[in-house]
Amino acid sequence: MEFRGIYTPAITPLAADMSIDWDGFAAILEHLVETGVHGIVVGGTTGEYYAHSTEERLESLRRARDIVAGRVALIGGTGAVRTEESVELALAIRDMGYDALLVTTPPYAQPTPRENALHALAIDRAANLPIMLYNYPGRMAAEMSAEYLDRVGRSPNFCAIKESSGDINRVHMLARDYPHIHMSCGMDDQALEFFAWGAQSWVCAGSNFAPEAHLALWQTCVVDGDFALGRRIMSAMLPLMRTLEQGGKFLQCIKYGCAVRGLPAGPPRAPLRDLNKDEKRSLAQVISVMNRTIDGLMNEAHSAGGGT
Repeated sequence: MEFRGIYTPAITPLAADMSIDWDGFAAILEHLVETGVHGIVVGGTTGEYYAHSTEERLESLRRARDIVAGRVALIGGTGAVRTEESVELALAIRDMGYDALLVTTPPYAQPTPRENALHALAIDRAANLPIMLYNYPGRMAAEMSAEYLDRVGRSPNFCAIKESSGDINRVHMLARDYPHIHMSCGMDDQALEFFAWGAQSWVCAGSNFAPEAHLALWQTCVVDGDFALGRRIMSAMLPLMRTLEQGGKFLQCIKYGCAVRGLPAGPPRAPLRDLNKDEKRSLAQVISVMNRTIDGLMNEAHSAGGGT
């Protein structure tokens, strides 16, 4: 499988009683399909999988399959503390007809590179689907090191990695030493750098509520190769990126961004708490300015190119 484009880790809207708002979930997925993203991740961190029961996770996966119905690629998240649970999820995802798996490091356990690789290889052997790895040591407390990549890279199913370490040297390493594992941007404020180093895809939570902006940067850099315009778009996006990556309330910002757009979202599940009024006001302003600026840049570029 070729991972190319914008892949949105979909949020899971909640109702007032903190149950999953299934109608809202359907609305989110329809919104993403209609706005042109290339794929949707179900059961990722942005979807709050860690706060859901196994039954809720499986129901989310089933409903997403039925709603999306093959219109865009679907990637199912397998994150879990126990390898056995990840394997069970992977088998269910395979049987539901998903296009690929998202495989993380088991949180809290802090496995060695060998242990971590054996975890991923167990999932691979069981499900035999294309896999996007997810390197996020800030949350998982262990990195997908060179030793890990050497071990899992022997299987052709490990065809992409969402790199969310924030370490630009990792981008260089992946581009130079592991070209057979497609590098995907997983650090929003480094998207331009990822694209400059050959990344073809971007797994971006902000595309839940601002898919147009994320698609504009991807199209400009990856498809058109216009990094002069890309730098201008990225400059317009940086205030949002900094808010998301450095504000300490990533998920809360994503969910409120959806609410600003008029999409169902609800609060995060406990122990997380919603943004306060000042934070909401500030985020809404950042989103408004970004959208207005990027619209102007794209219209200017379209006019300069002779479009009608």
